[in-house]
Amino acid sequence: MTSHNNVLQHPAGKMSRRPAPATTAVERWIVLGLLLAFVLFYLLPLVSHGLWIPDETRYGQIAQEMRMSGDWIAPHFMGIRYFEKPIAGYWMIAIGQAVFGDNLFGVRIASALSTGLSVWLTYLIARRLWNDPRKSGACALLYMSFGLIAGQAGYANLDPQFTFWVNLSLVALWFAIDSPSGKQRLAAWAVLGAACGMGFMTKGFLAWLLPVLIALPYMLWQRRLGELLRYGPIALVVAAAVSLPWVLAIHHQEPDFWRFFFWNEHIRRFAADDAQHARPWWFYLPLLVVSSLPWAALLPSTFIQAWKNKREPALGFLLLWLLLPLTFFSLSSGKLPTYIMPCLLPLALLMGHAVMGLIDQAQDRAIRFNGAINVVLGCVGLIALIYIQATKEIFENTEMFSLSLAYIVLAGWIIANALQVSRPLQFWAAPALGSWLLVALLPAAMPATIVNSKMPDQFIAEHLEALSQTSSLLSNDLGAASALSWRLKRPQVDLFNTIGELKYGLDDPAMDSRKVTKDSVGQWMTEARKKGSVGVVMRVNSVQEVQEVELLPVDGKRYERGNLEILIFPQSKP
Repeated sequence: MTSHNNVLQHPAGKMSRRPAPATTAVERWIVLGLLLAFVLFYLLPLVSHGLWIPDETRYGQIAQEMRMSGDWIAPHFMGIRYFEKPIAGYWMIAIGQAVFGDNLFGVRIASALSTGLSVWLTYLIARRLWNDPRKSGACALLYMSFGLIAGQAGYANLDPQFTFWVNLSLVALWFAIDSPSGKQRLAAWAVLGAACGMGFMTKGFLAWLLPVLIALPYMLWQRRLGELLRYGPIALVVAAAVSLPWVLAIHHQEPDFWRFFFWNEHIRRFAADDAQHARPWWFYLPLLVVSSLPWAALLPSTFIQAWKNKREPALGFLLLWLLLPLTFFSLSSGKLPTYIMPCLLPLALLMGHAVMGLIDQAQDRAIRFNGAINVVLGCVGLIALIYIQATKEIFENTEMFSLSLAYIVLAGWIIANALQVSRPLQFWAAPALGSWLLVALLPAAMPATIVNSKMPDQFIAEHLEALSQTSSLLSNDLGAASALSWRLKRPQVDLFNTIGELKYGLDDPAMDSRKVTKDSVGQWMTEARKKGSVGVVMRVNSVQEVQEVELLPVDGKRYERGNLEILIFPQSKP
């Protein structure tokens, strides 16, 4: 791994050259260790559990349908217009399924690789900032083991991809600021523009806003506004070149896309009183603590040191990168936990810098305290699991393997953090192993009640042969319907008394046939059975859903698991 000459920027604005980082044996071992951890704890667990609803089945089905239909411009969810996100994220998931197959690995590989690339960016920018292999490795390890980052790496949605593009744009921004030559600076601004273009096509206009939110105050602070005005247009041109072909294509094919996407997914979500996922302004403050586990107890030391040295350009840049997006997201009416993922790379850099400083000064109190807090959390979790299993038996006798995995996860967490407590300067990185065991094994350790409720594709897969022989499909639950559609590779699943997030697409008069009401289900079933056998997947978890099942014919073959039912109705005789 090589790098161009770096430039130190001092508060006064003067710059001095420093030698290019040289790859050492220590650095090679660090990189090898990170790669091994990525394979063991990120890639291998991708196939260990079913698709979670609603996100994984939705994104897997949309991407699969895109590949099967050949329509790579307009997203459709089970054949219905779905304009809540742009296109690039679906492209990546579709490519994963095209390369690896329509399976769990193919659906999730885009998220895993996006997170792996963000880990690499963390290492790369830390190397540029400090030219210290130990510190670079520490920053990458911290980022890779943050609970939110590691958890989302094995989850098929768009946030890991969007986070990577935002990370790339801001790493490129620092390289542009730090580059000693005009040619290198030009290339960095071009990469920034390409990342913004791809980020925009993944989740929208936020990909353009975040770099501006950080670049403008930083350049004003460093009195380099002229440089921003000279080179910024290059990023704009490249971003436009990357995204404009699809922007024009979707406008031509679906003229209403931009109206819905801009107003519903941006203005309404940010400012409307009825914004989706409305949360209080302080929502992200405790979430930042939880997201940074198992390193949360190091946050005070990290912020104290960063604030003391905030006038150093590098640390000032990282603080802006962390705090300004966090403030912006906190002001938004609609909030989801994953929105703050772009804030976690600068946090890992600041924390890695602080931890290495503590180790160099042999100050182990904060590190030891971090391990102790985690040991307490692990013990509480272990005691709670033993008590709940003893009193409520959430794991049945046939689920002892899953229960054993849960105990292994908690024991691994406790042991890893106990190592940090016992020898904090030598084993400071041990909690990473506990975090990786948690995200790698916990989904496979879920009790059947959760698996049946949140991973319906597993139940559907067991009856795939019978369902594949049906000519019509029906479901009263969007999660189950999308799992059914993805498993059978058939977008046409009619929706029984459910609309949810498909309201916009189902408002199209052409989609009236896809909506089945309580009043029309009898007629729908009669007509469908004339054409062939009918497969129905029902969620039965409320009085209303029980009533929906009672409206179906009684001559079907029925399979039940948890709150899910699969019914196969034979073709009616002429």
